[in-house]
Amino acid sequence: MTSLLRLCVLVILALLAFAANSVLCRLALNGGLIDPTQFTAWRLLSGAVTLVLLCVLSSLTKPRGDLKTAWLEGSWLSALALFIYALGFSYAYVTLSTGMGALILFGAVQLTLISLAIRAGQQLVWLEWLGLMIAFAGFIYLVLPTLSSPSVLGFVLMTLAGIAWGVYTWRGKVSTKPLFATTSNFVRTLPMLLVNLLIVYISTEPAQSAQLKGIILAITSGAIMSGLGYAIWYAVLPYLSASSAAVLQLLVPIIATIGGVFFANESITLHLIIATLGVLGGVLLVILARNRVRRNA
Repeated sequence: MTSLLRLCVLVILALLAFAANSVLCRLALNGGLIDPTQFTAWRLLSGAVTLVLLCVLSSLTKPRGDLKTAWLEGSWLSALALFIYALGFSYAYVTLSTGMGALILFGAVQLTLISLAIRAGQQLVWLEWLGLMIAFAGFIYLVLPTLSSPSVLGFVLMTLAGIAWGVYTWRGKVSTKPLFATTSNFVRTLPMLLVNLLIVYISTEPAQSAQLKGIILAITSGAIMSGLGYAIWYAVLPYLSASSAAVLQLLVPIIATIGGVFFANESITLHLIIATLGVLGGVLLVILARNRVRRNA
């Protein structure tokens, strides 16, 4: 297999894994197989275990110091952002369709990254401002009360999840060992999960026990789609430009929507199509305009 073909295969696998997270979460929660708190717990726990194993395997061919210092690659602030993302993601999919949720999530992620870049002093050209306005217009259209809109709570929770993931991504840009940083952050979410579980089950009525199928879906989401998916994505990132990586991620909501149709029996509405074109088209315009500015610099 040529290096280019191998790169393409790995990119496709990573994007499929990201989209599959939305499909698996929707299947588990919409079917009542597990509650959002338990889904989040199983997802992050299994993801942490998988990533720790990957770090151990990686350290076998490198100095032992890599594994010993892996913990220092992460931070509690990044872990908190990861935890908020995972929890908001799970609770939002109680009411959102697969494609709708993925659109809100990845739209919020990209807009958060753009906002953080502006806050860091990056100047935008007029095409980038136009793209931002189009993207925000797409979000406004998505939640217009006269249309078949997502639930307000689901929209807010998924937007918060997207903002948290955007912050997590932004903070992770400075890491020279993204696999170790991600592993450290996943492990750091475990105490947060324990506290959350205690609060939820003390303050509310005991939830119905999770069904085995729901647990399997959550573990698949965490161990394979999150753990292995993130590992693959970080492995290919050095070979992609920042703009290419951002553009490729815009395919995830589209893949997730198709997955929702085939696996969750969901329908694609004209409302969702127009909103998708607005949000993703606007973000794409920003990315392409930024890439053009860099080439001309």
